[in-house]
Amino acid sequence: MAAGHHDDPMSHVLDHSTLEVPGFGTEIPLPNIFGFQLTRFMVMELLAAGLLCLIMVPLARHVARNKVTKGPLLNAFEAVVLFIRDRVARPAIGGHGADDYLPFLLTLFFFILFCNLLGMIPGGASATGDINVTATLALITFGVVLFTGIRAMGPIGFWVGLVPKIDLPRPYLVVLWPLMFVIEVLGLFIRHMVLSVRLFANMMAGHMVLAVILGFIAQAAGLITFLVTPASILGVTALSLLELLVAFLQAYIFTFLAALFIGSAQHGH
Repeated sequence: MAAGHHDDPMSHVLDHSTLEVPGFGTEIPLPNIFGFQLTRFMVMELLAAGLLCLIMVPLARHVARNKVTKGPLLNAFEAVVLFIRDRVARPAIGGHGADDYLPFLLTLFFFILFCNLLGMIPGGASATGDINVTATLALITFGVVLFTGIRAMGPIGFWVGLVPKIDLPRPYLVVLWPLMFVIEVLGLFIRHMVLSVRLFANMMAGHMVLAVILGFIAQAAGLITFLVTPASILGVTALSLLELLVAFLQAYIFTFLAALFIGSAQHGH
């Protein structure tokens, strides 16, 4: 990558075909496999998926073997799992059937969280700052919602159930029901579209702000550098702590809304 790209704040939030080596200012080109270019975001997604397997599989086996979880790391992750089950899945979906969706919700939460956190590591990148990634996550959620609704109410009952029951004379229903059906179907699509845009916008905006503040150092010259550099570093440190909170918060919001959509599809109006 050209050196000028490092001065551009957008270069820190966009996908690249290279991996940055922090502290050395060099970048490693990623391979092109059978005409398919591997990118930085793809590597981060693979790392997030690998972390998910390395942490959650041993945790599940440990919990299955032991009634009491020991160790600070295992206790921390078990606390998060119980939080997603008791504060997200069961209240949003309702009943013991919520546990059937717990593996999906946990995978969603930790994958998004790991993607967010990898973007805070020097040389890393936040794949959730790409609309293609968040749109894919929303599309998968949409598929689960459709599957849930159709399994609970049947293929016809699910779509008919989108329209709330209203007590009106038949002539009014003939006119209003098709209009309400179109609005509800559009609302179903728009909800999941907003789900992807919300995560993408929050993650990209946060990294953009950090990149711009650090960019002040590169643009400063002379004595101004000694004033700008400490202020920029303090600002980035404070915002990084806020970004850490946002990383957890956005993973929680996406997971909670996914559970809410699943619950509404399962029970209908």
